[in-house]
Amino acid sequence: MKRRIGVVGLGYVGLSVAVSFGKKQRVIGFDINMRRIAELKAGVDNNGEVSSEELQKANIDYTPDAKKLGECDFIIVAVPTPIDNMKQPDATLLKKASRTVGKHLSRGTIVVYESTVYPGMTEEVCSPILEKSSGLLAGKDFFIGYSPERINPGDRKCTFETITKVVSGQNEEVLSIIAEVYGSVVKAGIYRAPSIRVAEAAKIIENTQRDVNIALMNELAIIFDKLKIETTEVLAAAKTKWNFLPFTPGLVGGHCIGVDPYYLAYKAESVGYRPEVILAGRRINDKMGNFIAHSIMKQMVRLGIGVQAATVTILGVTFKENVSDIRNSRVIDIVKELHEFGINVQVSDPKADADEVYKEYGIRLVPMDKLLPAHTVIIAVAHREYAAITWKEISALLVNGGGLVADVKGVLKENNCPQDITLWRL
Repeated sequence: MKRRIGVVGLGYVGLSVAVSFGKKQRVIGFDINMRRIAELKAGVDNNGEVSSEELQKANIDYTPDAKKLGECDFIIVAVPTPIDNMKQPDATLLKKASRTVGKHLSRGTIVVYESTVYPGMTEEVCSPILEKSSGLLAGKDFFIGYSPERINPGDRKCTFETITKVVSGQNEEVLSIIAEVYGSVVKAGIYRAPSIRVAEAAKIIENTQRDVNIALMNELAIIFDKLKIETTEVLAAAKTKWNFLPFTPGLVGGHCIGVDPYYLAYKAESVGYRPEVILAGRRINDKMGNFIAHSIMKQMVRLGIGVQAATVTILGVTFKENVSDIRNSRVIDIVKELHEFGINVQVSDPKADADEVYKEYGIRLVPMDKLLPAHTVIIAVAHREYAAITWKEISALLVNGGGLVADVKGVLKENNCPQDITLWRL
């Protein structure tokens, strides 16, 4: 029997899920953000992840009316799960979504969570809220499952449909239904996890593993900077070994890699174990913005650039390349640190929404053609526009065509660097 599908949360994850199912059948797409609903109805995804053509092809009823979820018997919850100022899990949106779904839950409905959670959260936090809000009993009147999202913003190759989908369910019968539903749109295949907790744990260690590996590269970059060794050259040499993992140093932000490890650490500490490696990796990665800012200021002093009278241009403010998402961007750490020393900082980004950046961080974006000549240019995010930038274009951004260029993402070719420009790389 074909399931009537509803998707709660139409962000990076939820919209991709809804569009994939919408190619096959009608889908209820629910979101409380009226602006988001309006733009999607107009055939526009301001996140830049789904094209207007794809939106038009998908049969999705975009709505802010939660009552329409009552028409569904297979509801996928894909809302953000960030951390708070104390780096603790913030399940506010997840709990609200669960209450909303619960109020409109029909008997026999399966609710599948895709949001990142710690092991046990679906059954310990979400399920009781569904029960309380609906007056129904989990495992009898309705059922739950968990299928970790693996959406990679900005990636056109690894998509919802081309990545193996891990699924889990409350019992074998429910697991089979969930696997069949997802299998109808995911071409890469379905992996049936033996339990919901296993699926939750699998999701959270995927990003934790990346975080720890990047932290190692960042620590090596700090060491090599002190030893006056070029990190990129070291990594290029090391990559010639067949089993060397090709991670690179950099800023680690966003709503996944920079957040998920804290969920696992929180759960670990709740059962009496304080994770050492995971939290050490987080500390290193969280401090990289400050390290980059201080390294740049040292270079400026060596070049005789008066720090307090200097202008620094930062190219890129989103959390990663080729996306508009500014959540948990660690570029902001560089901006704040430079401001602390009285440096005039101007930021440009072709992907980010200027109003959102100002609202979130108090920074007014400057269009590329309106930038003032700067003493230092920092390429902080490897957007396609910056990856293709020429030294001539870089020179045009600098005072008298010369100064310091900090290439955080390693997009520039060092052998073409003009003599009057000093290149610093992470």
